[in-house]
Amino acid sequence: MKIRRKHREAAEVETSAMNDIMFFLLLFFLIVSTLANPNVIQILLPKASKTESVVETKVVNVSVDENADIWIDAKLLNPATDLTKYDVLKEELQTLKDIYQPNAKGDEAEQASSKLVVVLRLYFGLKVQEMVDVMQIGADLGIKMVLATEKSNG
Repeated sequence: MKIRRKHREAAEVETSAMNDIMFFLLLFFLIVSTLANPNVIQILLPKASKTESVVETKVVNVSVDENADIWIDAKLLNPATDLTKYDVLKEELQTLKDIYQPNAKGDEAEQASSKLVVVLRLYFGLKVQEMVDVMQIGADLGIKMVLATEKSNG
């Protein structure tokens, strides 16, 4: 008579759930890493003999209200008796351009060191011609102008 020994099974750890956990951890870290700000990471940059200067941007808000009054950075422009409001706006923007873009006639490398950007905030009921008149002043002076809009809900 042959007596068989019972074959004992070794204890095993179930790892099928481990695959799911690792997948969720990987997904979590991928999402978090894309949301992290890359400027937080401090790295050593290579050295160079000549570097480009940082672009300094001066933002000026030009607003035109429903009465076609022109405001520069919340200051109402009051034209003199012989000047129109567009002439006063042109003088003010020319002064700001001279301050923030002194090398406007120089080469492009010098122009890149300082920029003047005008943000136009126009009343939605203004005539198109009034908007074009204001934008034409910026085009004549070589100033970058950006038209501010409100996000629609639709």
